Amino acid sequence: MPTIAFTIIGHNEARLLPTALESARWADEIVYVDCGSSDDSLEVARRFTDKVFSQPNRANLNINKAYAIEQATSDWVFYLDPDEAVPPALGEEIRAVINADPPESAFRLPRRNHFFGRWLRHGGQYPDLQLRLFKKGKARFPCVDVHESLEVDGAIGRLTEAMEHHTCPTTFESLRKMDFYSTFHGELMVRQGLSPTVGMAVRYMFLKPAGKFVRRYIFKGGFLDGWQGFLQASISSIDFQYRFIKFWQASRNQAASGGTDEDTAQP
Repeated sequence: MPTIAFTIIGHNEARLLPTALESARWADEIVYVDCGSSDDSLEVARRFTDKVFSQPNRANLNINKAYAIEQATSDWVFYLDPDEAVPPALGEEIRAVINADPPESAFRLPRRNHFFGRWLRHGGQYPDLQLRLFKKGKARFPCVDVHESLEVDGAIGRLTEAMEHHTCPTTFESLRKMDFYSTFHGELMVRQGLSPTVGMAVRYMFLKPAGKFVRRYIFKGGFLDGWQGFLQASISSIDFQYRFIKFWQASRNQAASGGTDEDTAQP
C-alpha cells in the first residue's frame, strides 16, 4: 500500500497547530519544521509526531517548505499550513486516490477560506484551488517567490473534497500577515532590479487597489459575503499600497547601504 506524509512548517503557531496536526493524524507520517518559534509550537508538534525539525525563520517560506518535504520518506506528500485542516471526507478521498495508483503526479483540491469566522463563498475566494498532494520526487518549490506554486513533473488531477483554511481570525492577525508578505515582495522587487517611478506609484497606490476591489467585491460577488466580504476585498486591495511602500523603503535602504540584506521573518 502506498504511504503518505503530511509536511507542515510553522512560526509561533501553537494556537493553530493542534487542529492542523489532529486532522493529519491518520497519515503514515507527519513532518513538522519549526521556524524559530518562541511559543510552545515545538512541544505541541511533539505530541503528534517524532519527526520534528528546526530551521532558521527565513523570509521565503518555501525554502523551509522544501526542507520539510526532503525529510519525508513516504510515497506521497501533502503540504499543509498551520491554519489549515483536512476534514475526514478529504482524508478518505486522498487515501482512496493514492491507493488506486493514479497516473497523475499531483492533485489540486478546493479550499474553503474562513475569514473572521465566515466561509467566503464569493469574491473569488472559492473554490480557490490549491496544488498540495503529489508523489514524492515529482514536485518541488522553485523557492523564488513566497507565493509560488509547486513545479510538477507529470499530469495534475483534481480532488473533489475541500480542505479548510481559517485565516485572519482577528484584525491584528490580518494586518500582521499583510505586513509580512508586502515586505517580502517589496524586497523581491528590489532584488529584481526594479526602481520606484511615478508611474509605478500611481499604479500601486491607486489603480491596482481600485481595480482589485471592484473585481472582488462587485464583479465576483464579494458583497454577498456580508461585512467579511467587504473587509476581505478591502484588505487584499490595500496590499498593493503596502507593497509599494515597502518597495520604496527597500530601495532607499539599498541606495544608502550599497546592497540588500535578506530578512529572516515569517508570519
